[in-house]
Parts: sequence; structure tokens; C-alpha cells
Amino acid sequence: MRNIGIAAKTSSPAALEYAAGVARDLRKRGFDVCFDDVTAAAMGKDAGHCVSRAALGSESELLITFGGDGTLLSVARHAPQNVPILGVNMGTLGFLTEIRLEEFPGLLDHVLDGHFTVEPRVTFVASVTGPERDDQQYRVLNDVAINKSALARIIEMKVSVAGLFVSNFRGDGLIVCTPTGSTAYNLSAGGPIVYPTMNAMVLTPICPHMISNRPLVLPDELDIAISIITPAEEQEIYVTLDGQEGMPISENDQVCIRKSNESILLIQSPDKNYFDVLRTKLKWGEG
Repeated sequence: MRNIGIAAKTSSPAALEYAAGVARDLRKRGFDVCFDDVTAAAMGKDAGHCVSRAALGSESELLITFGGDGTLLSVARHAPQNVPILGVNMGTLGFLTEIRLEEFPGLLDHVLDGHFTVEPRVTFVASVTGPERDDQQYRVLNDVAINKSALARIIEMKVSVAGLFVSNFRGDGLIVCTPTGSTAYNLSAGGPIVYPTMNAMVLTPICPHMISNRPLVLPDELDIAISIITPAEEQEIYVTLDGQEGMPISENDQVCIRKSNESILLIQSPDKNYFDVLRTKLKWGEG
């Protein structure tokens, strides 16, 4: 493990400064360090070698992110499945970035020596098909969300699972999430928390018109297809991937989601487990 990629939250001076210091130390120890171009631009002339954030994983044998869950997501969505990711939290504890700053130096030494534990996380492949689409596929670690614009009326969507018709859903939208993403947008929309290594996917309506439309937990080997019924001229509808990339869609398009063959490897903290993170983030047992 000689090539290390680093990304930092560019709106956080503390994250940028700490990342720059870690890079200097690693280079002194003989490691090759590469930043993503967004981080490098925020750091200035001392950043050194850099590539696009999408290409950072292919240039690295280890990825380190400094910031929050959003920073990790932006790197993890493009990372090869054999490259472990060490997410260091630079603010409040994240569901993905569970490594605290004070435990990072010691854990990094163990990682560089090859003594660490990873947890594989399922990813999805999403595509938007239609007469004006190029059949591009997108990889997501958290979720695929279909939303109406702020001023739009209720939208109607047809959902099929493994080719079988499920229902037409009317409401503000739909979320399809991985177990990892169950604690993100899905949780805010009233969806269930799913243990991150389960072989499952969750379909959660957003503010459904019918209260009987409830979240569904499905086996992750089943494909989901979502078609828009509401005419495009009536309102704007968008599909968003991991909350970071999106596009408008119409009744001519279909959103297809399936389990990817590639997983993401997240390096685990030796000092906490998933339930520790849940208790801290959700304040279980307080008050």
C-alpha cells in the first residue's frame, strides 16, 4: 500500500488544513499522495499531484476522506471495490464517517501496516431510460430519490419489482435506498433502519397521498422499475443520486435500479460499532 488518495470537505478550513498536514507526513514517510482536483484547488499551490474526484479511487490503494458523510459519498460512489476507504469525521459524528479525529493517527498506522477491518457495503446501479436518454448508468451508495419541484402538485408513479406490478404511488416522490442509505433521506421520510450488511433494499414513499402506502423492504436481488405517470407539462420532476447528482425526468422516462456487482469497503473503527453510532446520532436513551 504505497499510493494514497485524499479528499477533504472544501468548505471546511479545518478539514483542508488537516488533510494537507497528513499528506506532508505521508510523503515524508515515502508514500505517494494524490488529491482530488476539488480539494487541490481549495488548498492551493501546495497540493501536488491531483486527479478528478471520480478518478481518485483508480489512482489509489487507500482512500482517506476528511469531512462528513457527503465528502465520503462523493469519493465512494466512484471507488473500485478493492480500495478501502477511511472516513474521518471533522464535525458531528457521521453514519459513514465514524472515525474520530483523535483516533485517526493511531488507526492510520495500523491501516498502513495492513492491520485493519473493513465492512463491505452494497451499492446500486441506477439508470434512466427513455427516447432521449443515452443509457448511462450511475452507481449509488445511499439512495435514488424521485422528487417533485417545490411548487409542484402531487406526482404519480408506477412501480414494478422483478417485472411484477406493485402499485401506482401518488405523493411527493419515492426513495429507493441501500441498507447503508437507510439512515439518510429514507430515515427522514419515515423509512426503516436496516442493518448495513443486510441483503436488502428499501422502497419508501415520500409524503404519500394514501396513508396505506408504506415503506417496503425487499430482497436486493430484485430489480425495481419506476415510471412517471404525471405529464411533464404539468410539473417538474427530478431523480437524484446520493443527493449529489440529478436530472429532470418525464413520463417518457423510466428509472431502473438494481444491485451492483461491486461493493464499497469501509474501514471500521476498533472503538465503536454500528449500534454505538446509532445511539450517538439518534440520541437513544437520552432524556
